[in-house]
Amino acid sequence: MASEEELFASVDALLNEEPHLPPPAERARLREAAGITQARLATALKTTTQSVKNWENGRSEPKSPRLDAYQRLLNGWAAKYPAHGAPAVTPAPAPALNPEPVAETFTGQAVPEAPAVVEVPVVQAESATSRRPAKKRSAPAVDSRFPHGPLAVLDSDGSAYGVGGIVLDCPATTVVELVEWTLRESGLGAARLNRYGKDSDPLIVLTAAAAVKLGLPERLEGHEQRRSLRLPEDHPVVKQVAKARWQLTQRGFGPWARVYRKAQGRERQCVQLAILSWDALDERSWPGVADLDAADIARILGVYAQRVITPRGSTAVSGLELMTALRPPTKAVQDPQTGNWVSGHNAGSLGTEPMDPAPPEATPEHPVVVNSGWSGGFLNEEAYQWVRSVETLSDEECVLPFAVGLDLNTAFLAAAARLVVGLSAPDHFHNPTFNPKIPGSWLVDLSHIDLDPRLPSPFTPDGTRPTGPAWYQTHTVAYAQELGFNVAPIEAYLRRETGAYLDPWHDRLKTAYVDTLADLGVTKDLDDRAFLAAMEQHKQIDPAMAAVLGAIKATVKGGVGKLRERPQGKQYKDGEPWPAMQRPTWRPDIRAAVISKARVNMHRKLNNMVKMTGLYPLAVLSDCVVYPSPGESPLDFLPYATSGKPQPGGFRLGPTPGLAKLEGVQSMLWAVDLMEKGLNPARHIKGGDAVLDEGE
Repeated sequence: MASEEELFASVDALLNEEPHLPPPAERARLREAAGITQARLATALKTTTQSVKNWENGRSEPKSPRLDAYQRLLNGWAAKYPAHGAPAVTPAPAPALNPEPVAETFTGQAVPEAPAVVEVPVVQAESATSRRPAKKRSAPAVDSRFPHGPLAVLDSDGSAYGVGGIVLDCPATTVVELVEWTLRESGLGAARLNRYGKDSDPLIVLTAAAAVKLGLPERLEGHEQRRSLRLPEDHPVVKQVAKARWQLTQRGFGPWARVYRKAQGRERQCVQLAILSWDALDERSWPGVADLDAADIARILGVYAQRVITPRGSTAVSGLELMTALRPPTKAVQDPQTGNWVSGHNAGSLGTEPMDPAPPEATPEHPVVVNSGWSGGFLNEEAYQWVRSVETLSDEECVLPFAVGLDLNTAFLAAAARLVVGLSAPDHFHNPTFNPKIPGSWLVDLSHIDLDPRLPSPFTPDGTRPTGPAWYQTHTVAYAQELGFNVAPIEAYLRRETGAYLDPWHDRLKTAYVDTLADLGVTKDLDDRAFLAAMEQHKQIDPAMAAVLGAIKATVKGGVGKLRERPQGKQYKDGEPWPAMQRPTWRPDIRAAVISKARVNMHRKLNNMVKMTGLYPLAVLSDCVVYPSPGESPLDFLPYATSGKPQPGGFRLGPTPGLAKLEGVQSMLWAVDLMEKGLNPARHIKGGDAVLDEGE
């Protein structure tokens, strides 16, 4: 007979065991019986909606302490809603982005037409914190060539997690096998974004464990930035790739590796690989995403791929690639002599060859500058970094209790709308008559223009008054005319062929931005007070979609910045060409046009605010402006008509690019203290975000 000590030891062992959860289907039944959405449950348990979905379809299990809390909740629901008395539950509709597949498991040897796959239905319900139903959108058409979406995240057990909850069984044990499986069996890829473009290559994202299983090091170590590191040419994996007659791009096998063979006919043979543990997902653009589980990463990247583009590198690289995907450089044209169809220039694109900038548009190390001995100065079209002089503050302003920061939603994206840029090489002119419709660079003396010192000058990034002749982009000179001043250009580099090159880029990113905000409960129909409340909570509603939103914003800034990517590496010498300037999208003049228009738009709003409210800003950093305020909300100082509607021309709140949102609130004394030290309050309110990074 067992002793008392043995019996108590056995009981204690049972007590110490992990909580035992009911079957996945029962978990879903209990939640639905309680009328709780997956999103609300995820918020309560401090996790993601996708994780709750995974628990309810049996793909993963929670871990303590979340496991204990989940068990307690399920036990409570089970007491209220016993299985024998539960009414039939109607499944929630599938999400707009992910058509719901049939839950079915295929076993056995994978074949090209039907790889081993587990398709898990994904259910999306409205968040309990949302004030309105989410905007309904039709699901994107599924291309029969790519039935499993644009990408997958591969884990070490061979599970490749795709969009819509799909899980593919990948048997590959080497990089070469992975590439061949992806092209022949996975059903991954995405259709072209333009009729003259190319389909997006499939993307396989590797977790750290998956990378090690395929023979790759878990981390890349070295003195350079990790994103610049590459496997050495004698690494076994690189040798395997070459032996199998696959090729790597000049960038080698790094965090974003492209493995390809020359296309056969119209069929491309190329796979993009991204290694998470090699920092493929930059923390600045994808904060916290690399640390999520594979299914959540697949959901986030999948939404980005469907709304923007399949990632091909950093968000800056993807922003630049999106421009080319929407404006392909070539199209099929018929040779009038032979009647054959050949590749020809696609009007409105940047073509296939790089174009030298005008000397003032280049960077000091560019061959155009070094080889010509150019010393005539350069464009300085950059975003604002201005702080108002403390001496210009009035007593009335100083006694206001708050400093409120307003941030313009994707201001540089708004500036790209209907922006006419040059498409041909620059021509040099002396003493030209200014024409605001011609894109280019103008040497003009604007130092005679005297403006209110309580506003930044619209002609310089630091807001100071010009001191003599300088080079300006067309929008800057046109604004001087708009303000009523005469302009007499001394020289100009102008382009005869022009077009709104960035229009489709703007339209796609604007739609992606607005739709993603709507998924987070921030919709166009909200009034200003409801908009501010929704913006305060939007990141908590669905952290995964909040990550997508951040990546979209980074794509805009990074894409514009990369139009003037400068040389990298300590070995570079001035005057030598560098890789970035060899591409048609190395166009510093287009970058200058976007920034010039954005800065002019900002000054126009600042000027209109003075006319409507008498308020002057304390500081401006890029797309953020700080105002003194009697209250904590922008509602306390923004201009409204007697009807209650926002006044046009000044700053207005809303989710659309170019409209404003609350960025931060501090005390007025804090702001004045920073200004006395020569610091910009906007930088501290915003947390010092990067401005049009060129180095990615």
